[in-house]
Amino acid sequence: MTDPTILLDIDGAGARITLNRPDKLNAFTGEMHGELRAALAKVAAPDSGARALLITGAGRGFCAGQDLGQRREMNIPDLGETLEKYYNPLIRTLRGLEMPIIAAVNGVAAGAGMGVAMACDIVLAARSATFIQAFAKIGLVPDSGSSWFLPRLVGDARARGLAMLAEKISAEQAAAWGLIWKVVDDAQLIDEATGLARHLATQPTRGLALIKRALNASTGNSLDAQLDLERDLQRTAGRTEDYREGVRAFFDKRPAKFAGR
Repeated sequence: MTDPTILLDIDGAGARITLNRPDKLNAFTGEMHGELRAALAKVAAPDSGARALLITGAGRGFCAGQDLGQRREMNIPDLGETLEKYYNPLIRTLRGLEMPIIAAVNGVAAGAGMGVAMACDIVLAARSATFIQAFAKIGLVPDSGSSWFLPRLVGDARARGLAMLAEKISAEQAAAWGLIWKVVDDAQLIDEATGLARHLATQPTRGLALIKRALNASTGNSLDAQLDLERDLQRTAGRTEDYREGVRAFFDKRPAKFAGR
């Protein structure tokens, strides 16, 4: 029996998904996509109890993108079909998941692996981690949302350079350009990312999900449309148990005990 390509651990309100093909730098295969889809469905299930998700990679890499060896063996003629079947649903699921997602990038994040990291809400990277849009090296177009994320995160000029030159950048450079949230010493990465996930899981996660929804919509909205959306989401947030608890805790001068409802 082969080892699972995805490891899932749900511990109370915190969930952790580990990409688990360390010998291949966690490069994606069809099997891995299927296991990841199932793991995300378990995390999103109402009875899972999960309120925050951490995604990282086993071994010395986060994710090297698509496993080109498998693709050659399968002789797939239509790469658009691969995106439609695997990568596009994955990115949509990550962006739409109703809880904060932290990516702990522990090594190289290349191609689709970089796209997966950018699809998460908060990205921490080990100091030794690197990021590369490798598509141009083999004559392909950035996918997994990369052509959408990059201009919004780093600006048009840097996005074009990253996409067309396919140059590797360090974690420090990624942070300086606004591509990620923070650089962490290698030995501290998982502890800090786990602590952040645990912290977020204790926060008003229903409100955090609404924040995520607002930010996702903002790039395609006019100011007027975004103001209307803020009104609607605030109406929803104002009716949550967490909002009532937050206000009570403020006046009682005590820490709030949020339930994610």
